[in-house]
Amino acid sequence: MAVSLGMRISGLLVAGAVAVAAAAFTGHGRGTADGRGDGGTVVTAGPTAGAARPPTDPAGNSSAPPKQRPDGHIGAPAVTGTPVPPPVGRTPSDPPTPSPSPSVSRKVLEVPGWLPPGPASPDADGVPDPASVYDLLSDPAGCRAALGVIPRLAADGDRALLRGLASACLAVQGEGGDWAQAVRDHAASAGGGDSCKRRAAHAVLGGLLDFHRRQPGVSVRLKPASGGTPACGYRIARVDTGGDGTAIPGEAIGIELADMYFDPAELLRSGGVSIGGQEVPVRTDRGVLSVVVPPLAPGPVDVAVRYGGTEVRLPMAFTVVLPEPNAPDEATDGPATP
Repeated sequence: MAVSLGMRISGLLVAGAVAVAAAAFTGHGRGTADGRGDGGTVVTAGPTAGAARPPTDPAGNSSAPPKQRPDGHIGAPAVTGTPVPPPVGRTPSDPPTPSPSPSVSRKVLEVPGWLPPGPASPDADGVPDPASVYDLLSDPAGCRAALGVIPRLAADGDRALLRGLASACLAVQGEGGDWAQAVRDHAASAGGGDSCKRRAAHAVLGGLLDFHRRQPGVSVRLKPASGGTPACGYRIARVDTGGDGTAIPGEAIGIELADMYFDPAELLRSGGVSIGGQEVPVRTDRGVLSVVVPPLAPGPVDVAVRYGGTEVRLPMAFTVVLPEPNAPDEATDGPATP
């Protein structure tokens, strides 16, 4: 029958213990096994109820029996590989120096908001105007192209404002630009016109300058605005009929527009006005349109203004009335016929 390795090891341990006891009894040692000198004490060795006593070395120190390793060998495993020397200034017995815990500091950098959408202002007459330059700037990638068009604008507050915005757009993205110019233009354009795109441009330029003051030297990548409220809510603000809300056919009235996002002069080429469903000729003076009431039946009428593909309407804008008998002709502004 095959004898297991564990049983052979146990046998070796017992045999060693018997040999030590025999040597002590026969006087091969220097004294008795209990260390009291010569005597006739008999030492018996054999299995005990517990674990076998570990053998002692010549100095009397107890040592645990070698254990079997998983690879079948007994004793400490052999050292393999190339020993790694300790770091300079340390000895192998020095305890390892703990590595410092990594400190992660993350700071979220808020990118300044960019121009809200217009709506777009088609440059119908081919002459650059502030509204169409705003559209060039609506994509931050077009800031350099806009900076080349701006000198062709009229020399007013809008030109300075858009120049400052284009300069700050390039500067905050690390693409050149001029922060000092942007500061001067922002100050020069304060309190200027009140168009919807101008208000949006002034607010965005102020935000860029504030970001630069808080984060000097930091460059960020601007992104076009998506969604959100448009910069302009183009509408008919009111219809001026002289204060009483009525007008007779042939009478001139004024239509005041608000939040226009195009050059009013372009309305003559790319838009029109209708009163009570009838198209009427238009004259324009900046944001106010001048039209003549067409021949209509008495009653309330709507006024509509169309530009490009967008139409705004003011329901029951005023009431058409018939001229009073013997009253002056409003169309000719002449005296009544006797």
